[in-house]
Amino acid sequence: MAQAIRALTASTNLPRLIAIAIFGAPVAAGFALTLALAFGYLPALGGRDLSLAPWRALFAEPGFWSGLELTLFVGFTATAISLALAFAGLAVGARRVAALLPPLLATPHSAMAIGFAFLLAPSGWLMRLASPWATGDLVPPDIVTVNDPQGLSLILGLVLKETPFLLAASLAALARWPDAEQLSIARALGYRPAAAWLLIVAPQLYAQIRLPLYATLAYSLSVVDMAIVLAPSHPEPLSLLGLRWFLSPDLTRIYPAAAAATLQGLFVISGIAVWRIGEWLAARGLLRRVEMGRRGAFLETAARAVAILTTLALSLGLLSLVALALWSIAWRWPFPLALPESWSLRIWREQMPQLVRPLLDTLILAGASTLLALGLAVAWLEADERAGRTSSLTAIYLPLLAPQIAFLFGVETLFAWMRIDGGVLAVAWAHSLFVFPYVLLAMADPWRALDRRYARAASALGASKNRVLLQVKLPLLASPLAFAFALGVSVSVAQYLSTLFAGGGRISTLTTEALSRSSGGDRRVAAVAAFLQAAVPLIAFALAALAPRRLGTPRGAHS
Repeated sequence: MAQAIRALTASTNLPRLIAIAIFGAPVAAGFALTLALAFGYLPALGGRDLSLAPWRALFAEPGFWSGLELTLFVGFTATAISLALAFAGLAVGARRVAALLPPLLATPHSAMAIGFAFLLAPSGWLMRLASPWATGDLVPPDIVTVNDPQGLSLILGLVLKETPFLLAASLAALARWPDAEQLSIARALGYRPAAAWLLIVAPQLYAQIRLPLYATLAYSLSVVDMAIVLAPSHPEPLSLLGLRWFLSPDLTRIYPAAAAATLQGLFVISGIAVWRIGEWLAARGLLRRVEMGRRGAFLETAARAVAILTTLALSLGLLSLVALALWSIAWRWPFPLALPESWSLRIWREQMPQLVRPLLDTLILAGASTLLALGLAVAWLEADERAGRTSSLTAIYLPLLAPQIAFLFGVETLFAWMRIDGGVLAVAWAHSLFVFPYVLLAMADPWRALDRRYARAASALGASKNRVLLQVKLPLLASPLAFAFALGVSVSVAQYLSTLFAGGGRISTLTTEALSRSSGGDRRVAAVAAFLQAAVPLIAFALAALAPRRLGTPRGAHS
């Protein structure tokens, strides 16, 4: 890695050019190829003329319009609830819950969805805890709590994952921007604590987390992995309709699938635009309220009530992980017992031989994609520093704001043209498209905050720039580097669509295994795969927490 970094930093523009070639070009090509397919152009299948037939087939699909309505309802509702819970929690001083965030953030979406389904199902853990003393039920009730037609279980599942994400983004922004002085002034003017935070701090904080929030909205509007577990089959969200057609043995279904993927991308763009208009309207209303001198007494009560739901959401997220662990070692668990009647590791012993290969592939893909992303991120930031510039990272969010299904099939087509599809290289490359933005964003602030006196002192002693980088900066940044690596691993482990498309179904990871087993009849089998999937990033973050001490990083050296 050291030799690679030396080569990359030889030119201040080379790292950015390589990053654009490796990460930007496939995404752009993927969008272009998907768009061409959406209008019937694919010479390999005889489609040589542009046509609207794919769109007509899409619009004529039974359940399309109700699925479209479901997609929009789930996306906007989940994002709005997640934002409200995050801000309400911060308004009442819930920063103390930060210790609960790492396991929730590290857990892949699909693993969280499977664990939540184990909680929410009619025979799930929550119903068992409440039966029969509260419900009177001795058998699971005949109600629909998972895969409900309204998409409520999918909304709740998204809230369990996105609320911790927005809380973490908000806490990171607040750490760089002290708000205590503004709150003190507001309190002196008669505002109560929560109202002061919501009226004075929240609008300024919102501007700092706008891009993470847009990424949340984009994901909620185009979710696939959580939808496989929690969404209804009729109507099915637009993302699942497109995926079903992409995977159909009838190759002609690729055209309407591409139309669905393109429409998904248009909805995300439109959704962000609509949300932006909503921001403007809300800002005008809030400004008017503040100018009128209203102290927002009702906000205090509302914030404290909603903050209770914030705690409940975080608790349900943690309980989902506990449910995975319980089901993976449960041998006999009849309803309505709150805990298994008997325990056994037999399911682990039976399933591990089948999961060894997916586990190894998961680790190889995570390691390769993260090392590539981390090396380029370090080279990018070092080249910026040597050139005396600060590159805007806004464009880095673009792959995170775009629906994966809108360009990944096009990326697969590009890999097929390059004759690398279906292999580890293609899948690792596809994973890195999403790993790199997170790694670069995680490294940017610590890198720019590093005390430059260390580097100047080393240079004054005759050290070259590369030696300063390798022997001074990187050791001092051991903690952020370790965290960025763990973050990259967690992003890679969570990848489903990129593995499915780039791997052509020939590469199996813990994520693909967990989702394929989630539809089976034995919860214990699904729990083993999902728990193992969740354990990999959790272990990565645990090791990252130990890395600075192991590497001998001086306390506070990176701050």
